[in-house]
Amino acid sequence: MHAARERGACAEGSLANGADDESPMHISIPELLSDEHSLGVFALVSVLMGGGAAWLAGRALAATWRPWWHLALYMLILSLGVRFIHYALFDSKFLSIHYYLVDYLVCLAFGSLGFRLMRVSQMVTRYGWINERTGLLSWRRRDHSTTAERSKSG
Repeated sequence: MHAARERGACAEGSLANGADDESPMHISIPELLSDEHSLGVFALVSVLMGGGAAWLAGRALAATWRPWWHLALYMLILSLGVRFIHYALFDSKFLSIHYYLVDYLVCLAFGSLGFRLMRVSQMVTRYGWINERTGLLSWRRRDHSTTAERSKSG
């Protein structure tokens, strides 16, 4: 009797609010990001482990002077590994395109950041006579007119 009264109260409450838990407008961030419905598991596996591995892979690809699009291909494989860790350790769905894309985007973001930071560092340190750092993620060609004027005046 008590359970029936609670079900009735819940049904009345959802009708009174005009919202239904199964409606398409009900979006939960943990459910959107991870099948385990836990931000902690998502942060541990996808961000910390997957993102860390992607960061290192991005730096390694940049260090070997590979083009940026190789990163996108390698992140497809890495995100499959991240998805497997979710499946093996936390009994999540393995073959879910939604969660695979979430993991892929996390890996791609961290990998791209690692790649870009390493590439900027390479271009500024190895080709310092022609390039200068303009920010954390960018460089530009040195202005040769100011360099030539300084050498003539000094």
